[in-house]
Amino acid sequence: MSNGTLAIDVDRIKKKYGAIEAVKLISLTVAPGEIVGLIGADGAGKTSTIKMICGLLAPDAGTIRVSGFDVRKSADEVKTRLGYMPQRFSLYSDLSVAENIRFFADLFKLTESQRAQRVARLYEFSKLGPFQKRRAGQLSGGMKQKLALCCNLIHEPEVMVLDEPTFGVDPVSRRELWDILGDLKKRGSGLLVSTAYMDEAELCDRVYLMHEGQFLCSGETKSLLANFEYQLLELFRDEIDFHVFEQLSSKIAQLTGVHSVNRFGDRLHVAFDRKMGSDRIVAEAEQFGFHSHPTHPVMEDVFVNRVQNNGN
Repeated sequence: MSNGTLAIDVDRIKKKYGAIEAVKLISLTVAPGEIVGLIGADGAGKTSTIKMICGLLAPDAGTIRVSGFDVRKSADEVKTRLGYMPQRFSLYSDLSVAENIRFFADLFKLTESQRAQRVARLYEFSKLGPFQKRRAGQLSGGMKQKLALCCNLIHEPEVMVLDEPTFGVDPVSRRELWDILGDLKKRGSGLLVSTAYMDEAELCDRVYLMHEGQFLCSGETKSLLANFEYQLLELFRDEIDFHVFEQLSSKIAQLTGVHSVNRFGDRLHVAFDRKMGSDRIVAEAEQFGFHSHPTHPVMEDVFVNRVQNNGN
C-alpha cells in the first residue's frame, strides 16, 4: 500500500433487492493503521455493504477501492491484499487447528519459509499454539473465531474486513479477539469491523452508525460521545421489576424536554434537554422507588437518539 493510499475507499454505493433499498448511496473510508466500526442493528445493511467491499456482491452504483485497486476491475490484486471474515466462517471441522491453517497457507501458495514464520506469529497472538492438534469441531466458539481469523491472516493482508466477528462469543473471547485486532492496527493494517454490539463501537477509532441502509452519522468515537446533545440521567432500582420499569418510562417520556427513555439492562437512561434540569425526572423516579445519578453517554445512547431523531 503506497503512502497516502486508503485501505478502503467507498464512494456512493447503493444496492437494491427488488423494491427494497438495502444500501442507500453511502460512502466510507478506512485508513491504514485504523479500526473503523460499521455499527447497526440486524438488517441495517452492514452485511450487504461488506459483501460489496469484498467483491462478493456487485453494487448497483458507486465505486469501491481496496488499497487503491478497483474491486470490480482488479479483483486479483484486491484478493492478495484483503482478508475477509464473514459472519459464519467455514472451518473444516474434521481437520486440526494446524491442518486448517496449513490448508489456507496452501491456497495462498506460501513458501515453507513464509508459512513457518507466519504460523508461529499467529499462534503467539491467538494463543492457539497449545491446541494445534485439536480438531476444529472440538473448539469453543471463541477459539473457532480466533482460528478463522488466523486462516484469514496467513497471507498477511493489508486490509481486513470482519462481519460481526464476535457474534455468539463469550465475553473473555470477545476481549481477546479485540486485542488481536488492536495488534493488527499497530502493524499498520486497515480494519473494517461490523458489529451490533454498541460497546464494541467504543473500541474503534471511527464509526459509521448505520440504520435502514444509510448512515445516521459518522466520526471519531470520542468526538461523537463528547458532542452528545442531551443531558443523561441513569435510573436504577434495588429490585428489578420490568413492569415498574415500563410504567416509569411511560411517565417520564411524557415530560416536556425529555427526548428519550431507554432501558439498558437493569437501568434506564433518560436523555433530556440541557436547559430543562433533572428535578422533575428525579421526583418521578423516586415515586417508583428508583435512585438516580448523572451519567456519561455510551455509544448506544448516541445510536438510539440518532435513530429517534431520524424518525422525527
